[in-house]
Amino acid sequence: MTTTASHHLSPAFPGRAPWGTANKLRAWQQGAMERYLQEQPRDFLAVATPGAGKTTFALTLASWLLHHHVVQQVTVVAPTEHLKKQWAAAAARVGIKLDPEYSAGPVSKEYQGVAVTYAGVGVRPMLHRNRCEQRKTLVILDEIHHAGDSKSWGEACLEAFDPATRRLALTGTPFRSDTNPIPFVQYEEGNDGIRRSAADYTYGYGNALGDGVVRPVIFLSYSGNMRWRTKAGDEIAARLGEPMTKDAVSQAWRTALDPRGDWMPNVLRAADKRLTEVRKGIPDAGGLVIASDQDSARAYAKLIREITGTKATLVLSDETAASKRIEEFSENEDRWMVAVRMVSEGVDVPRLAVGVYATTISTPLFFAQAVGRFVRSRRRGETASVFLPTIPNLLGFAGEMEVERDHVLDKPKKDGDEDPYAESEKELAEAEKQQDEDTGEQDTLPFEALESDAVFDRVLYDGAEFGMQAHPGSEEEQDYLGIPGLLEPDQVQLLLQKRQARQIAHSRKKPDDEADLLELPAERRPVVSHKELLELRKQLNAMVGAYVHQSGKPHGVIHTELRRVCGGPPSAEATGGQIRERIKKVQEWATRMR
Repeated sequence: MTTTASHHLSPAFPGRAPWGTANKLRAWQQGAMERYLQEQPRDFLAVATPGAGKTTFALTLASWLLHHHVVQQVTVVAPTEHLKKQWAAAAARVGIKLDPEYSAGPVSKEYQGVAVTYAGVGVRPMLHRNRCEQRKTLVILDEIHHAGDSKSWGEACLEAFDPATRRLALTGTPFRSDTNPIPFVQYEEGNDGIRRSAADYTYGYGNALGDGVVRPVIFLSYSGNMRWRTKAGDEIAARLGEPMTKDAVSQAWRTALDPRGDWMPNVLRAADKRLTEVRKGIPDAGGLVIASDQDSARAYAKLIREITGTKATLVLSDETAASKRIEEFSENEDRWMVAVRMVSEGVDVPRLAVGVYATTISTPLFFAQAVGRFVRSRRRGETASVFLPTIPNLLGFAGEMEVERDHVLDKPKKDGDEDPYAESEKELAEAEKQQDEDTGEQDTLPFEALESDAVFDRVLYDGAEFGMQAHPGSEEEQDYLGIPGLLEPDQVQLLLQKRQARQIAHSRKKPDDEADLLELPAERRPVVSHKELLELRKQLNAMVGAYVHQSGKPHGVIHTELRRVCGGPPSAEATGGQIRERIKKVQEWATRMR
């Protein structure tokens, strides 16, 4: 039993494989195949980063199992209607015919299996159980975490596929952090007594990046001043990224994404300039705006037409017409697509290279899925660029792209470290709804967006931060937008360092009142890793929290006083040196009160 038994795979499969891998399995796929064939398990969980080629691995394995009569048929379970059709098309290219329209009854003899959705299995689990009982079946569970979306879906999958001969579970993103057990996933208890999912084979973003299988991602963060009116009639102004309550962060964020303000038009204009630069090296490169709802998506598409003079492809729901529009965009050379949620997971548009994260969903799962749309590499040197609002959660996710996360089945105890992702489960459930129609939620939110502006904030790359604030359209901003789209990872790092050095030198030559930078003296912005900044911010927040109990003053008052005394921007935008100064100052205040 060898992996060369992917006998009838087309030499060109997958048709859009990255440079140098079109006629053979990639090293990780070969390794996963060898492990599977050596162990011959009934259940196998493969975790591989988006863009790494999970479909190719799964279909190679399916081909081997069919050829050696281990199984007689294949059932693929996918999250969406579009993805089940995508699976059927990929399978057809390797000689495996799957029926993506199957709903009930016997399967036509021309097919070797079916492609269905988790929702479809949830409606008729016994139908699929009977099929598994009648013939030896391989079940491929794509993005297996969806089987944990609800208790009913998990139970349906367990009931439907318990008799299956073989089950292959796939996922490309961090697992959810709730406690719904995922069917056919093995859990192992750690030293802390918490059970976590155990993968049989893992191929992370960091490994894929080192192998040249995926693109490195440049994150461009934009801040700005927001103003909105609450339901009580109060007008509130805040700077995107500064310390605020959870509700205030949400409202400032929504204000930024309001198409009637200045933040979105400025960010879309910058993203389009970036796309123009990227297309010099990748002529068919496309851009994607991920919107929160249909009204916003339509408004963003209109803005893109005004900015670029060309129409954007608009994808509003998971229907046949939407799938066709995605397919057409994948094949043509149009510049922009605007979509609501459905393009966030699994959809294969390899030419996407520039993204705008214009949704308020802030879960690590959704973020990883969204960024995964831009990392599919086709040839050496391609880079991806994703534009973000300066929201601490998002910047944290961007700085931890290479961190893998297992599914935690048991919640950490209250006296220990809380699961940092737990609060976002409600948002995740919303993000993974099958439909993306307007829910009317916006009509009940306790605020009205009044105005916004945008400020180029920083670049995050490979865990480090580069650049300083600059006005949209400025020479400083253009320096970062103009980084070539075809570069080796070390060249990207070098160019970012040079751009920052040039920006610092340029700002030093100007008087303070003429400098383009906002509240950010150049000499106080050294390059530190994102992880170091996160630790410093955590330390500052812990010190402020302790001082709250000692002084009786609210958190916000203390943070404001620290800014007044020490100078500089809000904590979320401050440099390592500025945060250290504030930590020293809080310690000094606390010592005086003893």
